[in-house]
Amino acid sequence: DLLQSTIQPKHGKNIFFVETNCSWHEHSKAFRLLNLTVRQACAVESAALHNPSFQVFVLFACSTYREAALPAPIKATLGYKNVQLRQLQLLEYVKDTPVEQWFQSGAIYNSSHVTSHISDFLRYVTLYRYGGIYMDMDVLVLRSLEQLPPNYTGAESATDLGAGVMSFSPVGIGHQLAKRCLLDLEQNFNGQGWGTNGPGVITRVSQNVCDTFELTEMLNNRERCRGFQIYEPSVFYPVASPLWLDYFEPAKLSLTLERTAAAYTAHMWNTFSKNKLMAIGSGSAYDKLAQQHCPKVYAAAGEYL
Repeated sequence: DLLQSTIQPKHGKNIFFVETNCSWHEHSKAFRLLNLTVRQACAVESAALHNPSFQVFVLFACSTYREAALPAPIKATLGYKNVQLRQLQLLEYVKDTPVEQWFQSGAIYNSSHVTSHISDFLRYVTLYRYGGIYMDMDVLVLRSLEQLPPNYTGAESATDLGAGVMSFSPVGIGHQLAKRCLLDLEQNFNGQGWGTNGPGVITRVSQNVCDTFELTEMLNNRERCRGFQIYEPSVFYPVASPLWLDYFEPAKLSLTLERTAAAYTAHMWNTFSKNKLMAIGSGSAYDKLAQQHCPKVYAAAGEYL
């Protein structure tokens, strides 16, 4: 359990992944066990590889995990000393946060997208509690994030902010932003809308903090946004969601590697790509990026990524 763990998140020097979609163990229906896909394990390794001074926490809402039963790609991530797998007891985890009573009301469990919305909720709770960087589990880290400013997010398109990569400091403006995000989520929670409680939250809060609805006026304007940096799409989302297939098509290798060459992360748009099977050695951009940025997971992956 994270709250009782010997290794606790550092003061802002953390990268957090959240996994709320756990699998039944094939031999025992009595336990919900952590089970990451190869691509999720690749994301974790890439974060640990490029950011050795940060602790990388994979937070999961399953009942437990058994190291002996972990698939080889997940075990490969544990070869990094800065990777920590930690369970969350949700009722304890939300104590002493601005949304404790709201969560206890059970409203989130009436959602039509409950695992996704709990993930949305937990990313903001975690950044409120500890500060640091939150990443979606389909984000591949391409270079060190250690020298970036402590408070930032990125646009994922010409019109929308993304919630797949966000950093808040544990004190000051970052902590204030995390609190605002939690209060916004509670006030505007929509159990029927898929994106309302993730990207919608950071978009609304940023509009308020930056005092504008115009994305072009927010980009790279830390003075206007009170110290909060909002990056252009090329930094964290170099391939836009409508072009997600380019990561997996060998014919698009050169173009996609060119797009990602200066990026800090590459978002794989799992909502669209999760069922796209890709063989090891396919020659696609994702295949090449995985070889470079998650070499241990790539070696342990078997036949498919």
